[in-house]
Amino acid sequence: MIRTAFNILSPGGSKGRLSILIFHRVLPEIDPLFPDEPDAARFDQMMGWVKQWFNVVPLDQAVDALKAGTLPARAVAITFDDGYADNRTVALPILQKHGLPATFFIATGFLDGGRMWNDTIIESIRMAKGEILDLKALDLGIHENRGTADKRQAIDKVIGKIKYLPPSERVAVTESIADTLGCRAPDDLMMTSDQVREMLAAGMQIGAHTIAHPILARLDRATARHEIATSKTRLEELIGEPVSLFAYPNGKPGSDYLAEHAGLVQDLGFSAAVSTAWGAARASSDLFQLPRFTPWDRSRTNFASRLMRNLFV
Repeated sequence: MIRTAFNILSPGGSKGRLSILIFHRVLPEIDPLFPDEPDAARFDQMMGWVKQWFNVVPLDQAVDALKAGTLPARAVAITFDDGYADNRTVALPILQKHGLPATFFIATGFLDGGRMWNDTIIESIRMAKGEILDLKALDLGIHENRGTADKRQAIDKVIGKIKYLPPSERVAVTESIADTLGCRAPDDLMMTSDQVREMLAAGMQIGAHTIAHPILARLDRATARHEIATSKTRLEELIGEPVSLFAYPNGKPGSDYLAEHAGLVQDLGFSAAVSTAWGAARASSDLFQLPRFTPWDRSRTNFASRLMRNLFV
């Protein structure tokens, strides 16, 4: 019944609809701080449903079919952002088990021991001791630290305050947070260059995601161009293949990136780019602002229902 419903809602051909799913991490076990982040068992279950209900197509092929009006019915592409090491160690074996392709958008500045600024905050607060987190010297307030709920609230508040700072300032503040809390965040959260090549060898696709994951809308045009172009060049040198797909950091149109950045991406030789705006792509969609969607429901029925509703956006 579910498959039949998707046949109706997501037909093939010129009226085809492409659902692009977005993930970031797949953890070995459930993380109490982020219980909605899929762990291996839950991701395995989701991929089982996806394989049963959809025709999963590599994103580059899906884009070509969207342009040509030849999408299969129930078309889906799977994507991951950022380049976390668990994409290789946890997600890849599950994708291989189900025979599903995916595209991995890599922020190149974090390869080989780097760490995203938000993970410095998350891991520093996770490891912090004491009942109070005093960050007032950094103009980030004082936060209770009496358990998981307090830690999560502190993480969300601190990230929200510094998310839109210039990249260099943002990194400096996050390192100061780690120093203030007396914590050293792990340096193995992101993929190595070898792991990226292993993903490609396993049949996965590699896309660009800037160098340092900045908010492009907060950068001048030359800096934004450098972030986009250099990430493409670095990945092409790394994998020995053209990189034709791009994902905007954070990805909200109009706030995280602007129309001019979509133009930059096109000018730099990419064939398509993805945002984080909800919805499913159709023939009339801008190929450089394709929508994506994160399904998060735990039950089979709710998971299917949310994907169906996304087709109407």
